[in-house]
Amino acid sequence: MITASNISLSYGTQVLFKDVNIKFTPGNCYGVIGANGAGKSTFLKIMSGEIEPDTGEIIITPGERLAVLRQDHFAFNDFSVIETVIMGHKQLYSIMKERDEIYAKENFSEEDGLRAATLEGDFAELGGWEAEAEAGQLLSGLGIDVKLHERKMSEVEDNLKVRVLLAQALFGTPDILLLDEPTNHLDLDSVHWLENFLENFNNTVIVVSHDRHFLNSVCTHIADIDFGKIQLSVGNYDFWYMASQIAAKQQKDDKKRREEKISELKEFIQRFSSNVAKARQATSRKKLIDKLTVDDIRPSSRRFPYVGFKPLREIGRTVLEIKDLTKSVDGEEILSHFTLSLNNGDKIAFVGPNHYAKTTLFQILTGEMKPDSGEYNWGVTTSVSYFPKDNTHLFQDDMNITDWLSQYSEDKDETYIRSFLGRMLFSGDEALKSCLVLSGGEKVRCVLSKIMLEQGNAIILDEPTSHLDLEAITALNNGLIDFPGVLLFNSHDHQFVDSIANRLIEFTPNGIIDRRMGFDDYMRDASIRALREKMYGGMKPELSL
Repeated sequence: MITASNISLSYGTQVLFKDVNIKFTPGNCYGVIGANGAGKSTFLKIMSGEIEPDTGEIIITPGERLAVLRQDHFAFNDFSVIETVIMGHKQLYSIMKERDEIYAKENFSEEDGLRAATLEGDFAELGGWEAEAEAGQLLSGLGIDVKLHERKMSEVEDNLKVRVLLAQALFGTPDILLLDEPTNHLDLDSVHWLENFLENFNNTVIVVSHDRHFLNSVCTHIADIDFGKIQLSVGNYDFWYMASQIAAKQQKDDKKRREEKISELKEFIQRFSSNVAKARQATSRKKLIDKLTVDDIRPSSRRFPYVGFKPLREIGRTVLEIKDLTKSVDGEEILSHFTLSLNNGDKIAFVGPNHYAKTTLFQILTGEMKPDSGEYNWGVTTSVSYFPKDNTHLFQDDMNITDWLSQYSEDKDETYIRSFLGRMLFSGDEALKSCLVLSGGEKVRCVLSKIMLEQGNAIILDEPTSHLDLEAITALNNGLIDFPGVLLFNSHDHQFVDSIANRLIEFTPNGIIDRRMGFDDYMRDASIRALREKMYGGMKPELSL
């Protein structure tokens, strides 16, 4: 068990935490959430001892081992991959090194023999004889080929080093596991493997992640950082979000009688509990939710943006026809005779590792790039709005964001313009911020305001979830589910793709795979797995977003 007692931390006038008291117990997985800059990663660093708080202390049950997902990808360059993983258990690794040094001595004394015998006992007790096998299983589960296990870390690609460091954190069944964005740089099979690992992990897990699918799969509790406090609630991210929204809505509605509130919340708890009970991993989670009372559900003080796309006119039958589009960049063919027909109601997610092909296609369809050959034609009733992956060119001028958004509106009334910014949490003086000082997330919210203002009936989104916090991603997700027009998009967010798309297109080295289905079904379909191997030349390709 690990406890934060009276933790406070400030940087100058910015208060990150004030008198935080929270206990994390074995058998549970805690998802730490909060707005960008709330201090999620900082809190994990306080828990691990990397950062000293201004006041308070972190208390760990004596004898328990804490493991942390390290972020320094170059700290282990002189060690082999397998050795790096075993180093995650410091005591075991120290014993291994001392034992090997004793056995390597030319003059082996009686004292050395006695010490070696002691070390052998400690080595066996800590599972040393199974260490290499366990490390190998972790590496293989995370997609690290066996032929790399004995290689030096300096010889391994950076994206694979991240996986090795994750295996290091998981190694040896630590009592307390701290993970900061563990799904970064993992393909979907590896993410699924990690979800299964954590679902069956019986000790304490504390994790920061922007991956809602991951949080929903593994979390028994949500720890919400807001205004320097941490509020703990039972359930996964979706449960926290829906419950806090219901509670917030009821808090505003003074006319609702308490009995009606209790009835609505009880119905919600029962409905969620029955859904959780169907999940393979959720026995303990269901017990937690069964114990939940109405008073346990509290509204969050977090502000959620509102995202709603309302087309000015309905889209016609003919949406988009693409025929034989071909495009090469710097001598490399990116698109080859790409042909596609879009229908009214299509919400197409482009998936797979070839991200350049997706962006190139979007740039051609929006007129930012010309194809080498082929053609495309939008329907006469189609009006297209575009979210580019790189939006820096939109924010070059030193103007406030109200004036910036006004450029894209026929109605120049400031109240009208600011209403769209207000939906994306730019209210008051925030709407007068200069474009030159906006963060990545703020720029994304500005572009989404622009798209809402344009009222197009066809939207193209190139990785819109990058730079957004969980609240903005959730709001955008809900807005696109309700959007009645046509959508072409890609995203690294699993739940975002699965909950929105009704059609999937994957670029492969030998053409495209085009299927009308959801993403989870696409992942599970054995015939598609076989087709993908064929389209990738007999290799088993990583499935990524």
